[in-house]
Amino acid sequence: MGKYSADCSINEKLTSLSLDPDHHQPQTSSGDNNEPPIVSFYNEKIRPILDAVENLRRLNITKEGIQIPSIVVVGDQSSGKSSVMESLAGISLPRGQGICTRVPLIMRLQHHAVAEPELLLEYMDKVVSTDEEHVADAINAATEELAGKSKGISNTPLTLIVKKNGVPDLTMVDLPGITRVPIHGQPEDIYDQIKEMIMEYIKPDETIILNVLSATQDFTTCESIRMSQSVDRTGLRTLAVVTKADKSPEGLHEKVTADDVNIGLGYVCVRNRINDESYEDARKEEAGLFQNHPLLSKIDKSMVGIPVLARRLAELQAMIISKTLPEMLRKINEKLNCQLSELESLPKNLNSAADAMAAFMHITGLVKESLRKILIRGEFDEYPEEKDMHCTARLVDKFNDYSKDLHECPESNHKENFLRDEITLLEESKWIGLPNFMPRTAFLALLQNKVRGISSRPIQFIDNVWDYLEKVVIQVINCHSEHYYQLQRCTSRSGENLIARMREQSKKHVKEAIEMEKWTDYTCNPEYMTEYNSLMANQSSVVEYVRCGHGAMNINGLGESIQIGHLREYNAQALNQAYDMKVRMISYWRIVLRRLIDATALHLQFSINILVNRELEKEITSCFLSPSFGGIESLLEESPSMAGKRAMLRRSVEVLRESKEVVSNIMDRISTY
Repeated sequence: MGKYSADCSINEKLTSLSLDPDHHQPQTSSGDNNEPPIVSFYNEKIRPILDAVENLRRLNITKEGIQIPSIVVVGDQSSGKSSVMESLAGISLPRGQGICTRVPLIMRLQHHAVAEPELLLEYMDKVVSTDEEHVADAINAATEELAGKSKGISNTPLTLIVKKNGVPDLTMVDLPGITRVPIHGQPEDIYDQIKEMIMEYIKPDETIILNVLSATQDFTTCESIRMSQSVDRTGLRTLAVVTKADKSPEGLHEKVTADDVNIGLGYVCVRNRINDESYEDARKEEAGLFQNHPLLSKIDKSMVGIPVLARRLAELQAMIISKTLPEMLRKINEKLNCQLSELESLPKNLNSAADAMAAFMHITGLVKESLRKILIRGEFDEYPEEKDMHCTARLVDKFNDYSKDLHECPESNHKENFLRDEITLLEESKWIGLPNFMPRTAFLALLQNKVRGISSRPIQFIDNVWDYLEKVVIQVINCHSEHYYQLQRCTSRSGENLIARMREQSKKHVKEAIEMEKWTDYTCNPEYMTEYNSLMANQSSVVEYVRCGHGAMNINGLGESIQIGHLREYNAQALNQAYDMKVRMISYWRIVLRRLIDATALHLQFSINILVNRELEKEITSCFLSPSFGGIESLLEESPSMAGKRAMLRRSVEVLRESKEVVSNIMDRISTY
């Protein structure tokens, strides 16, 4: 960028082209009928710069987030906006009731020393040639094609190129006039539509707002002023054009000098053409009005007349382009690098079965390694912020909850209805034999009731764990295969199918464990006898408390305030036998729960290892190579979303490269002026 600031800035170079007397034609006297009404303030050196900006507009660079420097014309309906555009261009635009401008009209004025003006309309890849006599009809026809035949509006732009002797080299965007009340044929939300369009165009900092105001109105109540102030509160980007000065001269001088509405770039008061006046006659009348009118002649001559407006717009255009070009080039380079980086990050297209197989093996390996890290080794560096993917910790949480659930369920509550179930079972299990022998059938019946009561909880836990594992596996698969639609579809389906089978195997394993606990009362765990002997030491105390009529008591190892009042009706033998069975069940139940929890944990950990290290790769390979899937060749097919993204990025890169060349070339040209 150093060469652009060697002698003077781009801004100084461009401004010099518009202000240097040697670079524009002198304005001739009004008596020369061959001289057009407005001379050009730019010479041929400035037009390539405007052509470059127009090329950027055609490339639709704004879709890439790069704003184009523009002069945007806004105004309330019937403010004289179209008349100002006509006066600058020296041609007649569409007139009529209601909104005349229904689409953004990009008007490109080019000074050409030609006998006959050349007028072109460009829209939707069409180029229509017209002339001064028929330009209004041509614009109306194009507008109907873009916005329909009703009174509605459209945001699709229409470009009018005017090549004519003496017009200023300017590019302006004319927008629909602001109206609050819809007329017949207009949508009810016409104001909102127009406001949305205007705000879209005037919001960028690269835009100069040409606000057209009628002298007959109070400026502070103009809707166009409110809109421009909402995006340019200090008015540094706003130039006001006051029309109809001849119709309301009273107080106009005070209005434009007091500036109650913050017009930072100043005012230009004009008199537009009336009825069938020629543009030359209109300029003569305008000059005489501001020269001789007792009120309007007080306004400074630097603030009146269409020629002054043309010169101000030319200067502002040079200023905004010069201010924007270096920053625009920086933004283009930044966006281009970003898009190229994203394009590079996309997977390369697979062109052969060998490429596809290599991609398949690579992705499968990545999936396995990620699952080993998060499910087996407990590493989570790939997902530092996603707590759900810290899998070993989450599995421990689930097992802790499972253990708590089993230990706090009703079947594990040994204080409720203390000894009542045991007494009932012993009563129903009486047999002819020695009185101090414990009937095994009673103990098994009690055990079976308890195991049956908790039998659904381990199954629910298994489902919970496998639901979690399925989400983890599918997320890892999708992460590593996101760029390969067919492979992602295959691997995800394989993961779901495998987990469904392993879920059923786990359920079967747990059901068998539950059944074994239901029908077998055995343990070699020494803690059983330790627990049993410790609790049995309280047997005599319990019986004594009951016989003495106490309602509750504390029992070491069982808890405090255990209700015993309901046991008074039973004799000592029944109480001793019931307490003995209770203590056996308490001691054994803790072994049962620990066995269920440990066995489930071991089984699931083993299943996870089998899933990650053996079964998943086999399942994916089997699905991927099956004829129903389409074999390895199916991987060559890119997903619609990925193909669309690749095409979008390529188009973006192409547009940005072309735009970069356009901007760089014009900056090189400016540096040589």
